[in-house]
Amino acid sequence: MSRLGRGAFIVFIVLRYGLDELVLSSFQKPWIRLLARVLSVGRDLRSPRAVRLREALERLGPIFVKFGQVLSTRRDLLPLDIAEELAKLQDRVPPFSSDIAVATIERAFRKPVDTIFESFEREPVASASIAQVHFATLRSKSGDLREVAVKVLRPGMLPVIQKDLSLMRMMAGWVENLSADGKRLKPREVVAEFDKYLNDELDLVREASNAAQLRRNMEGLDLVLIPEMVWDYCQPEVLVMERMHGVPISHVDRLREAGVDIPKLARDGVTLFFTQVFRDGFFHADMHPGNIQVSLAPETFGRYISLDFGIVGTLTEYDKEYLAQNFTAFFRRDYKRVAELHIESGWVPADTRVDELEAAIRAVCEPYFDRPLKEISLGMVLMRLFQTSRRFHVEIQPQLVLLQKTLLNIEGLGRQLDPELDLWSTAKPFLEKWMLDQIGPKKLWDELKAQAPHYAKLLPQLPRLLHDYLKQPRQHDAKHLEQLLVEQRRTNKLLQTLLYIGMGFLLSLLGMQVWSHWQLY
Repeated sequence: MSRLGRGAFIVFIVLRYGLDELVLSSFQKPWIRLLARVLSVGRDLRSPRAVRLREALERLGPIFVKFGQVLSTRRDLLPLDIAEELAKLQDRVPPFSSDIAVATIERAFRKPVDTIFESFEREPVASASIAQVHFATLRSKSGDLREVAVKVLRPGMLPVIQKDLSLMRMMAGWVENLSADGKRLKPREVVAEFDKYLNDELDLVREASNAAQLRRNMEGLDLVLIPEMVWDYCQPEVLVMERMHGVPISHVDRLREAGVDIPKLARDGVTLFFTQVFRDGFFHADMHPGNIQVSLAPETFGRYISLDFGIVGTLTEYDKEYLAQNFTAFFRRDYKRVAELHIESGWVPADTRVDELEAAIRAVCEPYFDRPLKEISLGMVLMRLFQTSRRFHVEIQPQLVLLQKTLLNIEGLGRQLDPELDLWSTAKPFLEKWMLDQIGPKKLWDELKAQAPHYAKLLPQLPRLLHDYLKQPRQHDAKHLEQLLVEQRRTNKLLQTLLYIGMGFLLSLLGMQVWSHWQLY
């Protein structure tokens, strides 16, 4: 009944804000556009379409707001008016009452707000689907004052999210059972991944720990600033962190006027993303413009500022290596290797013909090389790859869905900053260096250091283990030894034969060389 009620509410909001008319009117067929006008009779749809879409997503709740945030970064796929309006979902969702925010803070810390903060701005500086942020000045234990940002969880989020997720699980079950592609798409697993990340986002202590990990990972990179968490004031509903000063990355003209190198900023964004993904396997997975600023302070001029760490992605060593090999082969246009990797990983059936899969991947990817970002739609590439995946029964990998979403965000940001950015050439050197590090001496040395405690514990035990092994009765040792000797003799004869053949070949070449010289004289 709960799912039925939520489904009815969604249908009501769609009709209330005329989203059905918005979709139908986008078609070029005259009869469809006429149908849209007929269906709109009796409804007040005077507000601009973009405003109606934004307001509908806000009414529908956090999952739909996040969907709108992702769409807002894709100005190449959306009309400009809709993209501009959806950008307001990044940090300008209608806030909840500041009295509720204060009550939440006081309940979390069991103290009046005035005893915690020297000053607290009741007007939120940003409001999103899950939480809103207030600026404040914190009194430290030593009496010093510190500028902080206070993030407060929006009340009543869990029941709404659970209703939407329950509805999504039901729809995923329908897709899996009724669709021919249901098993391959793994809709239940995808929804389960989404469920995990959304529930993690409702725990601000987890967000604080994510921020601390990213801050450690990014030390020394000199590309990004991440706020320090004030751990004495971190609770599941309230998070206090260092206040960051920067310009939103969407204000490109303001950044350019301040002297920021915009093309370098775009390249640094690609490097930052690939470093987090392939070096660390731990990446910021909610990189819409509302969560990214740029520092204009002299000592950190031109660096990124990352905010909001409720959603992070993680990759295993296997995932990282597999993806890096795919990207590297792709950048080298080695489509055969890409096809082989898909088969080796089990993403496609083992009986898939390599040449057919290679040809299909080449047909999708080749037209997009050597083009600036403004002429490439990664969304279109992914769509064509998805069509190819259906033909070859490629299984969807739920653990990589978050990475794909983040990659689309990165492309959207890169398109806003520098349409001339060559995504492939920027990423290729980084990936090739990363692959070299995985198989070179540095990787071997790192592995030895990591395993050193294990070896140190094992080495003293080796004499006893060897002694125990030698004392054990062996009935078949003589037989096995004889088999080894026979195999060794056979190998020696083979090597001898090959050696003689090689020497004969070299002597014949030498003789021919001498003969040719003799003929000349």
